[in-house]
Amino acid sequence: MAEKLRYSDAELEEFRVIIVDMLDKAKKEYNTLREVVMHNGTNDIEDTSPSFKTVEDDGANQLSKEEASQMAQRQYKFIQNLEAALVRIENKTYGICRVTGKLIPKERLRLVPHATLTVEAKEALAKSGKN
Repeated sequence: MAEKLRYSDAELEEFRVIIVDMLDKAKKEYNTLREVVMHNGTNDIEDTSPSFKTVEDDGANQLSKEEASQMAQRQYKFIQNLEAALVRIENKTYGICRVTGKLIPKERLRLVPHATLTVEAKEALAKSGKN
């Protein structure tokens, strides 16, 4: 039996559904984080975010905004990676390791749907100091 070169259209659709769901949640979280960062720091009615409401000290409040900013940047990168995965689904190249050309196992893609490397390829790149 020949080694499978790509996932079937039905399998790609299964991954597309997973990614679209994750993308929707990621965008909502990103928008929430942006609101925290953009908030001017007054404690008016709009200040309803419970995770940031407990911070009263301005210095600690600033730290929270900095943390929210970093989290927003990571979330934005995650969104970009998920959108790139959707493009790979459209191109029917989704799930193919960019180093080995082998299929990335479904289990890995279900956990990390934007993965572009098999675990082995990722570990080999880490050892060589490349990404």
